[in-house]
Amino acid sequence: MLCAYTRRYQPNFSFVSTPNVHNMRSHHTHSSFSLSFIFFMLQFFSIFSFSTPKLEPVKPIPIGSYHKHKQTVSAILVFGDSTVDPGNNNYIETAFKCNFPPYGLDFKNSIPTGRFCNGRLVTDFIGSYIGVKEFVPAYLDPNLGINDLMTGVSFASAGSGFDPLTPTIGNVIDIPTQLEHFREYKRKLESKIGKQNMEKHIKEAIFCVSAGTNDFVINYFSIPIRRKSFTIEAYQQFVTYNLKQFIQDLWHEGARIITVAGLPPIGCLPIVITVFSGEPLTNRRCIDRFSTVAINYNFYLQKELDLMQKSLAHLGSKIFYLDVYNPVYEIIIDHRKFVTD
Repeated sequence: MLCAYTRRYQPNFSFVSTPNVHNMRSHHTHSSFSLSFIFFMLQFFSIFSFSTPKLEPVKPIPIGSYHKHKQTVSAILVFGDSTVDPGNNNYIETAFKCNFPPYGLDFKNSIPTGRFCNGRLVTDFIGSYIGVKEFVPAYLDPNLGINDLMTGVSFASAGSGFDPLTPTIGNVIDIPTQLEHFREYKRKLESKIGKQNMEKHIKEAIFCVSAGTNDFVINYFSIPIRRKSFTIEAYQQFVTYNLKQFIQDLWHEGARIITVAGLPPIGCLPIVITVFSGEPLTNRRCIDRFSTVAINYNFYLQKELDLMQKSLAHLGSKIFYLDVYNPVYEIIIDHRKFVTD
């Protein structure tokens, strides 16, 4: 399951080309959550220097000082799976939960929040960096006030994906429902600040979309339903098509700054190694044939997002592909570079 990935390989977002298929090689799985922040800081700060002028790079700020940082966007709004779910699954009937130890180990008092990791998600770091909030809360949290909503929330649900079949496996929140929650979110803002201000607020928000791994790991490779109807190439196109439809829906709802994360090296996920390795107890090396699927999907996704950006650029849209594969891959093959005392 993807939670295993998010605990051991926290995704890091940067604009780096996806590695060539022929450069793939077997590698051992090594990392720790403590490395994720260091590598995130190195990789993520490069994002905005290649993007919209509204998101100019600034001097990094200490964690805990987000309220002193010059705010350049109005809010952070998040959609996807466990890589960006801060606890929405706490409020639904599903087995895909992590509101229990050892999750949350790095939080104060080691309290699990529903995040599928030891501490912060990448979207928490992004929210802090752009100056809107230090922790992006779950939209379904009933304790949220209007100020919490104004600065951004996550609609994501662990176990979800772009294939409509994927979220049914774990009875989690599908992407269309996440979109409906966003529409409800907009109505709440409109009731407080008016329609015109709400639309301006949404236009100036940054949208983060991170999903897709479950479609391949939990769905395509684990159960036979989709394999009977799709080759892996056709399925990659199917997932990408659904993702594009979702991006278009977000655009029609007012989103103008949209970031889309690619897939990690899925052949290195602990669950993939455990299930598909011939010797899971003794051979914990990454399985290249699965990671190659991620490489090819990412390549196709980048091309499609580039076409979308070109078609919508004149209308003020900024659509970015965020690389997850390379930062995670680099940590795995050269983990000693990121070791700190």
